[in-house]
Amino acid sequence: MSNEASTFEAFKLNRQLLNAVADAGYVHPTPIQEKAIPLALAGHDVLGIAQTGTGKTAAYVLPLLMKVKYAQGDHARAVILAPTRELVMQIEEVVLQMAANTDLRMVALYGGLGPKTQIEILEKGVDIIVSTPGRFLDIYRKGKILTKEIKTLVLDEADKMMDMGFMPQIRSILEIIPVKRQNLLFSATFGERIDRFAAEFLEFPERVEVTPQATTAETIGQIKYLVPNIRTKLNLLAQLFKNEEVNRAIIFTRSRRNAEEVFTFLNNRNFGQVRVIHANKGQNTRINSIEDFKGGEVRILVATDVASRGLDVTMVSHVINFDVPLIYEDYVHRIGRTGRAEKEGKAISFVNPAETYHFEKIEEIIRMKVDESQIPDDVDVTVTPYEEKQAYARELDRLLQRDNPDYKGAFHEKKALPNAHPHQEKEVEKKRGNKNSKAKTNRNQMKTKHQKNKGK
Repeated sequence: MSNEASTFEAFKLNRQLLNAVADAGYVHPTPIQEKAIPLALAGHDVLGIAQTGTGKTAAYVLPLLMKVKYAQGDHARAVILAPTRELVMQIEEVVLQMAANTDLRMVALYGGLGPKTQIEILEKGVDIIVSTPGRFLDIYRKGKILTKEIKTLVLDEADKMMDMGFMPQIRSILEIIPVKRQNLLFSATFGERIDRFAAEFLEFPERVEVTPQATTAETIGQIKYLVPNIRTKLNLLAQLFKNEEVNRAIIFTRSRRNAEEVFTFLNNRNFGQVRVIHANKGQNTRINSIEDFKGGEVRILVATDVASRGLDVTMVSHVINFDVPLIYEDYVHRIGRTGRAEKEGKAISFVNPAETYHFEKIEEIIRMKVDESQIPDDVDVTVTPYEEKQAYARELDRLLQRDNPDYKGAFHEKKALPNAHPHQEKEVEKKRGNKNSKAKTNRNQMKTKHQKNKGK
């Protein structure tokens, strides 16, 4: 597409969607959005080859919402299929965010919990279903999904669905939905399998392919800290505000919950005025917080990615990534809030064990290795709670299995996390040392007892 689509205003979206895009802080479409949105809006079947972190979800959600437009009837008119519960929940969040100014109804269907609540939502009437293939079929077979109104089908991460053995379920779904429909297929890779499936699934598709690429301003100094847990992240954050010359800082978190936790933590300390903005904050509250931050009345702004784009403040000295973004291009947009107008800025990222995977992907996109700094000695590095450590291990295993279906998972109690941080390695080695020492003591005691018996 030509340069005319340098903003979302250039797309033929209605005002409700454009307002939602603006509220989300997005100004410029990513390459996959720039290529895919006009084709999908024109009614073409689309084959999109794009990795996670390129903005592909919005690339199909926006035209889908434009097509469905408003609540109508009781039965779904669009279905988005994704391979995992986690991805279904991420897509659900994007749909809710982009449909915020409409009356559209949606439901997310996935396993891990009983279907009762999901069925109740379906029975009230929905326009859009986001689901894993297995849960969709389970509820369909209970007679709770009527498919005759479905006009759009999206398959996200098709290569992953193939790897996970979902093709029989997908083919079963294709048999029970109308043949006359628009199809959108997205995959991180394109090989012979995807080529064959695309030929079977899509009709005269338009193919779009992007490689995530981004650059960061030379005026931004970037560093990362490998941090074992969220409590240590908070302790390190406090130490940075004590030691660094921070004039004005934006702290980015991945979730509203983390944003509120960071805000509460900083607000209880004498680091200056702090404000927090995220999707649960009203538009006026967000605008006032940003204006006060621009005016210098507020020193620290804590934000989710709702503020990572389109926020033009020239005097931001520091951007701190409390959480690593899952949409990798958002890293560039986040840190781009500093180092503006040829002024120097600093971008600091806190990386937990599971986030090392995502940060390595970010480094590939920005084509540079970010320097690692050691956590200062006066920062309290706390022991990672067992539940938190297990959550990191499960998440890292899930990510590695996504890249390599043959990967069986490496973590168990006697083994450190793959790519574990030094602090965690020390914890594991300490435990091993204690066990070895105890075993050695027991052996020595048994040996002494044996020698005494022999002497008798």
